[in-house]
Amino acid sequence: MADSEEIIEAKEKRNDREYFSRIVKTTPNLIEWASDEIKDDKEIILEAVKQDGGVLEFASKRLKDDKDVLLEAVKKSGWTFCYASDRLKGDKDVLLKATENDGQALYYASKELRDNKEIVMSAVNNKPIILKYASLRLRSDKDIAMLAVKKAKQKVIDYITPSLREDADIKNLLNV
Repeated sequence: MADSEEIIEAKEKRNDREYFSRIVKTTPNLIEWASDEIKDDKEIILEAVKQDGGVLEFASKRLKDDKDVLLEAVKKSGWTFCYASDRLKGDKDVLLKATENDGQALYYASKELRDNKEIVMSAVNNKPIILKYASLRLRSDKDIAMLAVKKAKQKVIDYITPSLREDADIKNLLNV
């Protein structure tokens, strides 16, 4: 985290590309005080998100729509998928990488990807309670339900369809 002296310096050098190219390697959150031009510099933003995916918040709109930048950010911090452009919220590769690190990313996914079994399995494996954001079809899927129940038991039972709650295998898992 940056101290007040570092923030003052960053504000003073807000247009200095060389300064930000160097400083994001050790204190990436200083990018918040960079100029819009620097926040739109792919090379600098890529380096910053490699250090701290959360600084994606400060990237330009254009770079939030750049798959390379998003992949680096979600690799570091899956939750940063929330900053993705609408287009990339529908990108299976980016979401799959995000859910490997943080199942919560499913919350921000497109409707289509909430209905993708591979994506939902990855998200539920990482954060079982996220099952509540899967499509109704996948909340009815026995494989997904079994995974969620194995990982979180009673916490997820309300998100599984009623017919699956009566399934013998699911009931066995709940009683173990």
